[in-house]
Amino acid sequence: MAVYEFCKRLQEPLFFPRVPPPRPSRRAARPNRLNRLNGLREFAERDGFPVAAFDESIAVPDAARRLGFELLKKELWVPSALSPDRAEIIAADPGDPALAERIKAALGVSELRFTAALPEDVVRIVEHNWDVNPGFPACAGRTILARARTYLAIRRSQFATYRTRLAKGRTGLALLRTGLSFCTAALILIRIFGFGYLSIVEAALALAGIFLVADGFVWYIEARGIAKRRIAVPQPARSPGVTVLETVSAGPRPAFRHTEPVAGAEGLRENWRELSPVMRRRVLTLERTDLAEHRTRLAALRSVMAKFRTGLALTRTGIALVGVGIALLRHKGLPVWVYPDSALIGVGLLMIVEGFYWSVPGRHGSKGGLGSIATPESDVTAWDLLLPPHLGSPAAASGPVAPPPVAPGDKPGIFGTTGLALERTVLAERRNLMARFRTALSRSRTGMALIRTGMNFCAVGLGLLVSFGLRNPVWTSLEFCILAIGLVLVADGHYWHLPAEKWKKQFPYRAGDFEIDLPDYSAPFTQWEKVVFDHGRA
Repeated sequence: MAVYEFCKRLQEPLFFPRVPPPRPSRRAARPNRLNRLNGLREFAERDGFPVAAFDESIAVPDAARRLGFELLKKELWVPSALSPDRAEIIAADPGDPALAERIKAALGVSELRFTAALPEDVVRIVEHNWDVNPGFPACAGRTILARARTYLAIRRSQFATYRTRLAKGRTGLALLRTGLSFCTAALILIRIFGFGYLSIVEAALALAGIFLVADGFVWYIEARGIAKRRIAVPQPARSPGVTVLETVSAGPRPAFRHTEPVAGAEGLRENWRELSPVMRRRVLTLERTDLAEHRTRLAALRSVMAKFRTGLALTRTGIALVGVGIALLRHKGLPVWVYPDSALIGVGLLMIVEGFYWSVPGRHGSKGGLGSIATPESDVTAWDLLLPPHLGSPAAASGPVAPPPVAPGDKPGIFGTTGLALERTVLAERRNLMARFRTALSRSRTGMALIRTGMNFCAVGLGLLVSFGLRNPVWTSLEFCILAIGLVLVADGHYWHLPAEKWKKQFPYRAGDFEIDLPDYSAPFTQWEKVVFDHGRA
């Protein structure tokens, strides 16, 4: 839902105002802070120290960042200026001589100039300079989270490459199936009519089939190299509440985990009106990182299902060859034909085994992550707290809500930094919605591939039963087993396909026509040009 429906300009509150707005607990805390600040001022004036309060303009020198986020928060001091021989320090206990010696040793200076501040102000100065909101760990900084999103984007690109190679492998399998069909047709013609006037047609079919089989095998063998790789759908353990995605290792294959829930983060989001612009942008950065993580999980899930479909394509080819081989073997003919018929059955069985080699791990991985499509519907995100769109949202449950302060004719105020950050977050949510839709379509295609494979098994089993009857109990038992496997695969395919069809109806991207926006970031989103594809209709 576009940001223009919620705010008419950046200065307006970006949430539905709550009723009633007063917060007694916060008003009671302000006099307490004022009393403590006055007491600190009296103490500092007696000892000759100036007093400072938190200000976003206070900057920590870059040379002092090596000291670390946790050390400065623990010892309650922070440098505000640094030269080769002198440093200006804001500290909660400027009169402590042991602290002064530790600071001199850490910064390598001989002279210090102290400024007194309340402990919470020192902590807030440190947090602000590490670009995190109050109470958040250092990994919640916008630059660190941007690096995490870059890693996630790289991983999604790897998954896209993986799916492209699998698509190439399935194309090779289609070539291979076509070539085997040509070879089988040539073999049947030779079996029925022998060598004669049709020898030219039979040779042409055989040569074309051999060429297609060889070409398809070359395409497939490139994709088979990645069959052994196990695609793990990332599911980092996450506790309820607001957590931060942390990069554990930043190597070629970075690992991620979620921190423990941040105390007070929910209240920080609820007090959106009181946040400074930079604090709002940090909240939106956390939201975009969570959305990027979820898109990566969906990309991994689609890759696993693509691997599953590749295995099913192999299985379909194999069962077709097995069916033709069994039919030719049971047909009365010269003993010399037993060997090519058995070879067809052997190649088909080999392809079925190869297909299960692909399919079983793919099916297991797909089932393990299918909740990713539906789970986010019940998750509480920043939008439920900042921009509740309906009365049933968690943020609106505590009391009545007022309509958004938007009037007809208002223009979107997205040209400020915070407005652009909010617009990027809205676009990220749309990308996630489309990614979930693609994942639902991928599951639907996987279900239909299972149904096709099952129908192939059923067609082979029924075809053999109808053609040869129930004369031989061994062959009849085998044919009933093939038929039973086909029915199981068809039922499993419907298990995959039907829920995906239900999910597809919940998404707004079901029309046959579609349009593509032509981005122009110098203008509002509503003024972007569109290219409409309507399938040739006027």
